[in-house]
Amino acid sequence: MGRGSGSRITRWLQVLSPFLLLLFCGALPDQIRYSIPEELAKNSVVGNLAKDLGLGVQGLPTRKLRVSAEKDYFTVNPESGDLLVANRIDREQVCGKQPLCVLEFDIVAEKPLNIFHVAVILQDINDNAPQFKQSEVDLNIGESTRPGKAFPLEPALDSDAGSNSLQKYYLGDNDYFEVTEKESPDGRKYPELILKRFLDREEHNFHQLVLTAVDGGDPPRSGTSRIRIQVTDVNDNPPVFSQDVYRVTLREDVPPGFSVFQVTATDQDEGVNAEITYAFHNVDEQVERFFNLDKQTGEITTKDNLDFETAKSYSLNVEAKDPGDLASHCSVQVEILDENDCAPEVIVTSVFTPLPEDSPLGTVVALIKTRDKDSGENGDVYCNVLRNAAFVLKSFSKNYYKLVTDRTLDREEIPEYNVTIIATDRGKPPLSSNIIITLHISDVNDNAPVFHQASYVVHVAENNPPGASIAQVSASDPDLGSNGQVSYSIIASDLDPKALLSFVSVNQDSGVVFAQRAFDHEQLRSFQLTLQARDQGSPALSANVSMRVLVGDLNDNAPRVLYPTLEPDGSALFDMVPRSAEPGYLVTKVVAVDADSGHNAWLSYHVLQASDPGLFSLGLRTGEVRTARALGDRDSARQRLLVAVRDGGQPPLSATATLHLIFADSLQEVLPDLSDDPLPSDPQSELQFYLVVALALISVLFLLAVILAIALRLRCSSSSAAWGCFQPGLSSNSATGVLPNYSQGTLPYSYNVCIASQSAKTEFNFLNVTPEVAPQDLLCDDTSWIPDTLGDTEVPFVSDSVSKQAPPNTDWRFSQAQRPGTSGSQNGDETGTWPNNQFDTEMLQAMILASASEAADGSSTLGGGAGTMGLSARYGPQFTLQHVPDYRQNVYIPGSNATLTNAAGKRDGKAPAGGNGNKKKSGKKEKK
Repeated sequence: MGRGSGSRITRWLQVLSPFLLLLFCGALPDQIRYSIPEELAKNSVVGNLAKDLGLGVQGLPTRKLRVSAEKDYFTVNPESGDLLVANRIDREQVCGKQPLCVLEFDIVAEKPLNIFHVAVILQDINDNAPQFKQSEVDLNIGESTRPGKAFPLEPALDSDAGSNSLQKYYLGDNDYFEVTEKESPDGRKYPELILKRFLDREEHNFHQLVLTAVDGGDPPRSGTSRIRIQVTDVNDNPPVFSQDVYRVTLREDVPPGFSVFQVTATDQDEGVNAEITYAFHNVDEQVERFFNLDKQTGEITTKDNLDFETAKSYSLNVEAKDPGDLASHCSVQVEILDENDCAPEVIVTSVFTPLPEDSPLGTVVALIKTRDKDSGENGDVYCNVLRNAAFVLKSFSKNYYKLVTDRTLDREEIPEYNVTIIATDRGKPPLSSNIIITLHISDVNDNAPVFHQASYVVHVAENNPPGASIAQVSASDPDLGSNGQVSYSIIASDLDPKALLSFVSVNQDSGVVFAQRAFDHEQLRSFQLTLQARDQGSPALSANVSMRVLVGDLNDNAPRVLYPTLEPDGSALFDMVPRSAEPGYLVTKVVAVDADSGHNAWLSYHVLQASDPGLFSLGLRTGEVRTARALGDRDSARQRLLVAVRDGGQPPLSATATLHLIFADSLQEVLPDLSDDPLPSDPQSELQFYLVVALALISVLFLLAVILAIALRLRCSSSSAAWGCFQPGLSSNSATGVLPNYSQGTLPYSYNVCIASQSAKTEFNFLNVTPEVAPQDLLCDDTSWIPDTLGDTEVPFVSDSVSKQAPPNTDWRFSQAQRPGTSGSQNGDETGTWPNNQFDTEMLQAMILASASEAADGSSTLGGGAGTMGLSARYGPQFTLQHVPDYRQNVYIPGSNATLTNAAGKRDGKAPAGGNGNKKKSGKKEKK
């Protein structure tokens, strides 16, 4: 009954396997299924995967189909979309004895991302013949054995499945035995040798049979084993087990040597025939690998570590045999219990890196697959991202996750991410594993250049060398490559656009600003630039910064003397000082300006040379010349001062001015002295000289004096006609003494006088002359000489004609508020305090003219009076500031701010002796 039922079950399985296959395929409606025979050659076509998936051949290169499986059994042709066999597949190695062998794997397609499940059924072919473990089997059968006794034999093994597996056993022709087929609980067929009749040891004590195993292939394949039977004496009681099947559950984590079960059989025989030995019977190699059976005790122990993932159960067939070779059999069914001993695996199937930093939220970064060999909760896996808020995992399909962005990325902040993904199962205790995915962030031009300073202020000294660098701007851009490559340019300036290139330039790579020319502080004190830093991205980003260039002043301009200076005809002016001048009397004022600014324009006045050093004092900052003491009888009436004007630069620059001063109370008094020799030496020095020389040369000097007196007398007699120049009614064509060129800053008035040769008086009269008098009637060629040195040159004092003094012009009178000074009418000091240089145009004009007026007339105002020198003739309303250089920003006249008055002689509290002006000009034609 058992053998028949086993055969029927096998046949039913063979009949129903196509239907089971259909049912299995129907259970997976979302899979694409193929069926192929095993052992196909490499690159054999399984099917057109692209057609079955509904994908066009044109789109295959972009979809990038690929197989995602644990083992590379199959591959995809990227051009045709065919599913190909990657390597020869042996069904027996893949599925063993399983009746249905299915290979499941996934097909991954990109752009868009899809996953398709594919199942390939491996059909068995008859590539394995049945084989017996032992080519020869020895049996001992007692002669008393009754017919019908069954002797189980070792089965033949056939790795094929289905109809190609072992189907039948055949026994060679004999008279005593036949073979039948039995089926074990695990479905395998094994043969049993059946005794047909009693054996007679005395007739045949040895039998040799041939057992043949045949499979159901086409053509069928077979294997043989020889059975040698030895007929023995009677042992008629075999061992007996308490039950045919034993069931045992065993945890997979038990150590080697663990006791699984102990089988026990009994034998009713006595003595030696009752001694039982145990052995595995009809078991496969896996049983012998993992389990050990003690032959004497029947105890079954583990030999190696068990693995639920390798085999979930084992069938252990045990044979109990007595010395008479009588045996019985039982089966021990060992079920393996799963333990959470396999950590989950994380497999990265796709990584999209580098990732642009401007990727939107939800961008897929990677595709991840999980796997756990355990079962149940032990194989249930979930994933998460460890401590990284920039990325999250989203479930995509069975055991698949998508790693997507969860926030905006910034390469400049984090250029690279190491994303740790942890997979954890739900076992107790849970097991986990992790994997690190490195994601590189690619750069986009999202950062404009940033200057290191909000603005730049550059100080450049004037007279700089052309082409020298004056500053450097620097901007940084955190982007990479061309997105962070910065170039510099000048985009705006307060200079004229045409002149900008001739002033400055900037190196587009380094940001160094170069001066294209030498700057002049007096022409350009500052200018503004707007520089731009621009990257090379697309589109390019830029930033601007302002730069103010301040041109510093150098002491490159010497002071310029406005008064006193030489007239265009080379003549020099002189200043007349009343003999009654008291100490502190303002004689004149040296007026100078400097085109520089600051300390470089802070002027100081110094006396270099003086005829009498103790007679006059000079204001250090004001340039005012005052009497230091009263004039004595022994003091010369003619004095000369050489004044140096120095600025405050380093090194200082200077200019000189020569002042000619004459002590007299009126013009008539001073004119006879002008006809004498130059300024006499010190009387005390001359007296000493004459005393020394007179002892030796008194005779020679007396003779020379007589000869000189006679010669002078004869010369005066021959030119008596020249005395008619002072006759009434005579006139001259010369105009008033206003020089035609008054743009040099010198005092404008000069006197043209003539000397009568026959007059004994020293009084001079200014006459109105008429044009009818001939020039030869005037004694203008025979003049005396006075020394006037400006530098090393002697200047004549008496001019060629008589001029008339011009009336005062009241247009140039100043009110108290208009008088020059740092603060209106307040007087300054001479301590060198730094002056205020902010003058408007009117105050500057008033200061320069007032200073010139004070130097020209210490006791008169610009508006007129008895002592005026006719400034209205030269500085009338037609005189504008264009005749005077514009020094509003850099001229300083520190010190005294003496105000102008309308009455003559108010400066020192005393009126001069004469009503005429005290400024005179020495003539050019002087006889030496």
